[in-house]
Amino acid sequence: MVASTLSFARREPPAAAAIAIAVIAIATILGAYYFQYVLGYPPCPLCLEQRVAYYVAIPLAAMILLGRSVNSSRKVIALALFAIACAMLWNTALATYHSGVEWGWWPGPTDCSGPIPSYSGGGSLLDKINSTRVVRCDEAAWRFLGLSLAGYNVLISLALAVIGLIGSVAAWKSRNEASEA
Repeated sequence: MVASTLSFARREPPAAAAIAIAVIAIATILGAYYFQYVLGYPPCPLCLEQRVAYYVAIPLAAMILLGRSVNSSRKVIALALFAIACAMLWNTALATYHSGVEWGWWPGPTDCSGPIPSYSGGGSLLDKINSTRVVRCDEAAWRFLGLSLAGYNVLISLALAVIGLIGSVAAWKSRNEASEA
């Protein structure tokens, strides 16, 4: 199994990169949903923003695989993998920013890490507002081995960016080798 997988990755690096990106990105999003819906950790606004890169990468990786199956242009495959790499590099920066906010290295956005105003007075509407839980970006809801979910997202996004760049370079080189032959 491992030998055949490595053989496929050597024969078709762009397709292997697209498969790896799709599988890892789907697992990451499912993990985020698990933390949110099963374990009850609601995401903050920065957490939700970090999911956007995965929502771009998963369908794009699927389209790359579809394009490979119909002999799409290597240039298109290379550019699509490069687009995934760029999205994941952006996500790496965003997750790094979020991790720094959680560690208190720099201030976060005021909509999720600023002071929570005190609404005083009466009325049921104000009671509802006061009882509403604000999910703060500067408080890590969960940590494992010292890293929060944002910290793990830094590592995962960076790995996916590297995989995308490797696949893009391989697709570009194979296009150039095919044109030289």
